[in-house]
Order: sequence, then C-alpha cells, then structure tokens
Amino acid sequence: MGADRWNALALLSGSYVTLVFYTRTFSNTIEGLLFTWLLVLVSSHVTWGPTRKEPAPGPRWRSWLLGGIVAAGFFNRPTFLAFAVVPLYLWGTRGATNPGLKSLTREALVLLPGAALTAAVFVATDSWYFSSPATSRNLVLTPVNFLHYNLNPQNLARHGTHARLTHLAVNGFLLFGVLHAQALQAAWQQLQVGLQASAQMGLLRALGARSLLSSPRSYLLLLYFMPLALLSAFSHQEARFLIPLLVPLVLLCSPQTQPVPWKGTVVLFNALGALLFGCLHQGGLVPGLEYLEQVVHAPVLPSTPTHYTLLFTHTYMPPRHLLHLPGLGAPVEVVDMGGTEDWALCQTLKSFTRQPACQVAGGPWLCRLFVVTPGTTRRAVEKCSFPFKNETLLFPHLTLEDPPALSSLLSGAWRDHLSLHIVELGEET
Repeated sequence: MGADRWNALALLSGSYVTLVFYTRTFSNTIEGLLFTWLLVLVSSHVTWGPTRKEPAPGPRWRSWLLGGIVAAGFFNRPTFLAFAVVPLYLWGTRGATNPGLKSLTREALVLLPGAALTAAVFVATDSWYFSSPATSRNLVLTPVNFLHYNLNPQNLARHGTHARLTHLAVNGFLLFGVLHAQALQAAWQQLQVGLQASAQMGLLRALGARSLLSSPRSYLLLLYFMPLALLSAFSHQEARFLIPLLVPLVLLCSPQTQPVPWKGTVVLFNALGALLFGCLHQGGLVPGLEYLEQVVHAPVLPSTPTHYTLLFTHTYMPPRHLLHLPGLGAPVEVVDMGGTEDWALCQTLKSFTRQPACQVAGGPWLCRLFVVTPGTTRRAVEKCSFPFKNETLLFPHLTLEDPPALSSLLSGAWRDHLSLHIVELGEET
C-alpha cells in the first residue's frame, strides 16, 4: 500500500493504543485484529493503480477464510461491518472494468459458504453456553441481541450520548494524536484535488474518473474515514470504538517517499497516553477486586454466615471472575451501578440493608455492604446517611468520566481524589 514497512512498524508498536488496548481482550481489540487480517487477505488481490487487471483465480479456501472473518467479526461486534465495507468493496470490484452490483453479488456468493459455516459455529456455541437445564434450548443470536439493545436510544442514553462529531473532533486526537491530524490534512488535500477536478471536468465526469482513486493513499483514506463516518451515525461514541483504525492510519502516515514528521511529538504523546490509560485511568479497579476477594474469602464463624454486597458506582464494569466465586450459590452479590445519580444510589443502598437475605430461616445473617467509588464521587455516598465502618484507599485511580477539579489536585487531599475508595457501610442513621 505504498508505506515504508519499518516506519509503519515503529508507529504501530510505539503507539499507546497497541501497548494498552491491544494487550487486553476488549471486543474492540478482537475487532481490530480481524480487521487487520481482512486487510491482509484483500490487499494481495487488489490492484493499487489506475489500470485494472483480471486477477488470477485464487484458491477456494481464501474466499472461505475471508467470509469466515467477516462472520466472526460480525458476531464479535456487529459494528465490524463498518470496518469491512471498504475492504469488501475492493475485493468485490477487483479486476472489473465497470464495477457494479453484478460483480459485487458474484463475489458475495463466493464468500457465503465460509460465512455461513462460521455463523453456524457461533450460533451453536452461544446457544449451548447461554442455555440451562431448567429452560428449553432456543437459538441464541448474539448480534440480534446486540442490535436490539443498541438501536434503542434510551439504552444508549444510559451509557452517555455525544455529539455526532465526537469521533472526528475528539476521539481521533485522543487515541492517535498527531497521526489523526495528518490524516485530516491528507483528506483535505485529497478533497481539494477532487474539487479542482470537478471544476475542470464537471462533477459527474470527476466522480467517474479512476485517477481520483488510483493511489494507495486514496484507498487508505477510505479505509480510515469511512468506518469513522459510519460509527459517527450513533449517538454513543467512545474512543475505544476507533481502536481498529490504527493499522490503516499508520500505513497512511508512513509513506515511502517522506520521513515520519513530528517524531518527538509522537513519542511524547504515546508515553503520556500509556501513563494515563495504562496506569492511572481506572487503575484501582483490579487491585480493589483483589482486596475484596480476600475479604469475601476470609474465614467466618460457622454460626454466623455472612452475606456480602459489593456495589460499584462510577467505575468500569468489574470483572467478577477476579473474586473467584464458587458459583451461583455464593453469598456474594456484585452490583454494577455505572454512572448512577446520587438519589438512585441512596435508594439502592437502603433497599440492600433491608433485603430478605439477611433475615432467612435459621437465624439472621451478618450482612456486609461495601461501596466502591472514585474519590471524586465519594461525597455522593456520604449524602446517603450511612455511617462508614471502615474505608480503604487504593492509589492511583483516575476516572475521566468524573475527573478531579484542578483545585482539588492542588490541595492537600489530592491523593484522596486520585484514589479508589472501598467503603464498608453500617446501618442507616
């Protein structure tokens, strides 16, 4: 694709997105790996130039593998289709002198066997995993459930709504820094070329001219900005949704004819990003779960069984497996409140202190209620009128959804605001 391989590898391996996100099993990370694999398969069969040649027919397994990757990406995250649309178009129109619906349909049918086989495996696995002996076995279509939930504006509002330009104006810079700025500059230059061509040849002839899409740079711009534009159609826009765009971006920003600009800025940006997102952001959540794992597994008196309620608020979803709970019958309840309002938090805490689990037949249970919250939202727990029996602070912990004020960072209590607080509550006063 016209990129210098060593510069591209340096940008890829030195990006904090690779160091932080691609070393964790986010569904967005898997989406990025599948997108990269899709680019590898497609790039070897696409003519990166103005002239098109009929490609030699490849082995059938390659088409099956391509279809399998598309199906796997769709079952992992249905948004994968936003990333796959340009590679699949390039694959479907390769070698066609007049690409159109006929050539795309023909190539889509070739991909169908691999996609159908992969989809069947995923449906069977999901149906088995989410079934139980007490219920009848029904087919579980995970992408349908994903779309049913995320196409509801009320559900998206629970996770936060953003302006349509958030990906373009904020998240791109947050993830990729100066590389995103270079992509915007390249897109503007390409747009100027297109406008000049339309002024000289007319709009319709300019749109049909192959010379506008004859360079690898043009295809890389499509691979970067087309998914970004499609994802911007949704009101909920998190930065991690753009993780798969790293590969086409580093190819775009490492041309063979030019050195990589702003090297010092790129290095400094990625060092700060690795520190912020790899160490500080939600940094207390895993140590907090390790602390709570010791609490719930501590020996108790047989005559006084204990019921634990662990309530997380204004944190990321806690990975429950770190608590090493034995099964569904464990006397531990993990509640994820997300970014709930203060009044809803207090109402939930009151309901837990009166739950029937603490007054079962055979004698009262000892109920222990823990609230896990960042230091910036600790005051919301204080408003609920529950006494603090004990409190544990885990440093560092930063949540960008509820960042500390600059005045608090300059005060003597700055460490409290940059810590995760695990508070054990007593009875309501």
